Amino acid sequence: MRPERLGLLALLAVTVVWGTTFPAMKLLSTRLDALQIIWLRFAIALAVLAPLWRGMRRPERRWGCALGVLLFLAFWLQIEGLARTSSNRNAFVTGLNVLVVPLIAMAALGRRYGWQLWAACAMACAGMVLMFHENEPWNLGDTLTLASTVFYAVYILALEECARRNAVHPLRATRMAAAQATVMALASTLMLLITRNDGLGTLLQSAARLPVDAWAALLYLGLLASVVVVTLQAWGQQRVDAMRSAIVFGLEPVFAAAT
Repeated sequence: MRPERLGLLALLAVTVVWGTTFPAMKLLSTRLDALQIIWLRFAIALAVLAPLWRGMRRPERRWGCALGVLLFLAFWLQIEGLARTSSNRNAFVTGLNVLVVPLIAMAALGRRYGWQLWAACAMACAGMVLMFHENEPWNLGDTLTLASTVFYAVYILALEECARRNAVHPLRATRMAAAQATVMALASTLMLLITRNDGLGTLLQSAARLPVDAWAALLYLGLLASVVVVTLQAWGQQRVDAMRSAIVFGLEPVFAAAT
């Protein structure tokens, strides 16, 4: 198979897993706030990925950490939004990155796209409207989710730029995932220490009291949806451009609805 097709299959697998995370995050958001979910999720991921720091090249550290900052902002805002709106609305607004990616690329990078790609974007958005239309007015949760979508669109474009600038010596996806998980864990730790007075000890005590289904959701998010998915996305986007990646990611609400 051509490298691009393998990349598309990898990104499709990423999208399938993403779609299954919405119910898990909604379950956890009733017991933990957004920062607590991110901290626990990426603490689990970092426990697996930390050994990969050994032998990490400088470009992998630099790009991985920069991408980790964007990913943290996108995750934080999305979970904050999910706590304030329905899973359907959150999935729909998140899926709008299929439009946000090309719009940012055109405005900031001067890109131009053919009618076929715009037609694909239009069909994706029309499908999401038909799936998730609700008569409820726009709310704060939707606004936070839209802000998350913008940061994630920048993240997708940054991954493409990373692959372009390192085409001669491609960066290793596993090392990139390790750097991103480290930034996610550190950023959420810092934010928790700044915004909460009870410290990490209380969080660990709360985590210990979580029921079995909540821990199953955390392990799913930390291992499959963070370790595997972040690695697969970095690998896939080395082979697929940002616009086509965004169209594949537009299938996320479909898998969210099915889940």
